[in-house]
Amino acid sequence: MSLNLKGCMKMKIWFSSGVVLGMLALIVMSGAKTPAVDDQEVVAALDTQYQEAVKKNDAATMGRILTDDFMLVTASGKTYRKADLLREARGRNTIYEHQEDTERTVRVWGHTAVVTAKLWEKGTGNGKPFDHTLWFSDTYVRTPTGWQYAFGQSAYCPCQRPPQVM
Repeated sequence: MSLNLKGCMKMKIWFSSGVVLGMLALIVMSGAKTPAVDDQEVVAALDTQYQEAVKKNDAATMGRILTDDFMLVTASGKTYRKADLLREARGRNTIYEHQEDTERTVRVWGHTAVVTAKLWEKGTGNGKPFDHTLWFSDTYVRTPTGWQYAFGQSAYCPCQRPPQVM
C-alpha cells in the first residue's frame, strides 16, 4: 500500500509541475508579439529606410526595396515607374533638406501592408526650391525574398495649395 501511495504522490507532483509549467508558458506566450505585429514593425522600418534612401538619393537601397513593377501616382496624376525614380536618384535632380513623415500608421492584411503618413518635403528640384506637405499611402507586398514596396500614391494636404506647374 505504501508503494502505491508513493507512486500516487509522485504522479500528483508531476501533474502539478506540468500544470504550473503550462501556465507559465501561457503567461510568457501571451506577452509574445503576433506575426501581424512583427510584420507591422518590419514594414514600418522598411518604409523609414526607403524614405531615408530617397532623401539621400540612394538608388541602390531604393532599387532593393522597390518591386520591379513598382508604380507611384502623384497628387498631380503623374506616374513614375521604378526606373524613373532610380534615374532621378542617380542624377541627383532633387536635393532634400527635409524628407520626414509623421502620423504614420501601418496596416497588414496577409501578404499586403499599407503605410499611410503625412510627409514634409523641402529642398530643390532641378534647381527650383520646393516646400510642401502631402499625405501618402505606400503599399508593400510580401515576396519570397521579403517585403517590397509595390505601389505609392500621394495627395496634397487640404490646408495647402498644390504647387503651380509652370
